[in-house]
Amino acid sequence: MTALFALATSLMWGLADFGGGLLTRRTPALTVVVVSQSIAVVVLGAIVAATGARSEAGPQLWFAVAAGLVGPVAMLAFYKALALGPMGVVSPLGSLGVTVPVAVGLVLGERPGLVQFAGIGVAFAGVILAGGPQFRGAPVQRQAVLLTLLAAFGFGAVMALIAEASSTMTGLFLALFVQRVTNVTAGGTALYVSVRRGGRALPEDGGMRAVRSALPALAFVGLADVAANGTYAMAARQGPVTVAAVLASLYPVVTALAARGFLGERLRGVQAAGAGLALVGTVLLATG
Repeated sequence: MTALFALATSLMWGLADFGGGLLTRRTPALTVVVVSQSIAVVVLGAIVAATGARSEAGPQLWFAVAAGLVGPVAMLAFYKALALGPMGVVSPLGSLGVTVPVAVGLVLGERPGLVQFAGIGVAFAGVILAGGPQFRGAPVQRQAVLLTLLAAFGFGAVMALIAEASSTMTGLFLALFVQRVTNVTAGGTALYVSVRRGGRALPEDGGMRAVRSALPALAFVGLADVAANGTYAMAARQGPVTVAAVLASLYPVVTALAARGFLGERLRGVQAAGAGLALVGTVLLATG
C-alpha cells in the first residue's frame, strides 16, 4: 500500500503543479496560492466538522503549523527562481527536496534492502532527468540557484513535517486543515504586503471576472494538493519513509507528461530517458 499511496501522491502533485503553472500565466502566483488554498480550507473544514476530528487536537498539530508556514515560502522561492531561470536548471534542482525526508528516514533507523536502494538511485536520477536539465547555455544566476535550493529544502521539509502531524485518519483531516489555514494566513499576509508595495493581486486582463471564471481550476489545484499531502502521510505511515518519499517525488514526470498530453509540448530526449528511469526505479522500489 505504501507504493500505491506514494504513486497517487506523485500523480496529484504533478497535476496540481501543471494546473498551477497554467494559472500563474495569467494570475499572480500569490493569488493562485491564496484562492486555491482557501477553497481547500472550506472543504477540509466541512470534513473536520462532519468527522469530529477536532477531538484529535494535540501537540502534534505544531508539525502541521510548521508545514503550513514552510510551504508558501518554498513555493514563492520556486516561482521566483523559475522567473530568473533557466527552467532547465531550476526544475531539476527543485527535485532535490526528496533528500530531506529520505535523510529523516535513515536517521530514524530505516534501512532499505539492496534492491530498494538501487530503486531509490534509479528513480532519483529519473526525476532529475525528467526536469530536462540544461547542460549548456547562459550562466545561471547565483540567486536562482540559492532560491531553488531553498525551495527544494522547503518542499522536502513539508513532506517530513506532514508525515509527523497525525497518527489517525481523522487526525490527518485536522492536520491538513490546520496546515491549509496556516498556508492561507501566511500567503494572504504576503499578498497584502505585495499589494501595498505596488504589486498586483488580480490578472491584468479580466480582473476579478477572470479569477471567478478560473475558480474550478483553482479548486482542482488546491484540492489535489491537499489530497497529495494526505496520501503521502498515509504512505509514510504505512511503509519506509525512504521509499514513500522517493515514489512521491516522481511528480515532475507527471507534470512533463501532462504538458505533452494537454499542451502538445515535446519531451526532450533527456526527459524521455528520465521518465523511463523513473518507471524502472518505481518497479524496483515496489518489488524490493
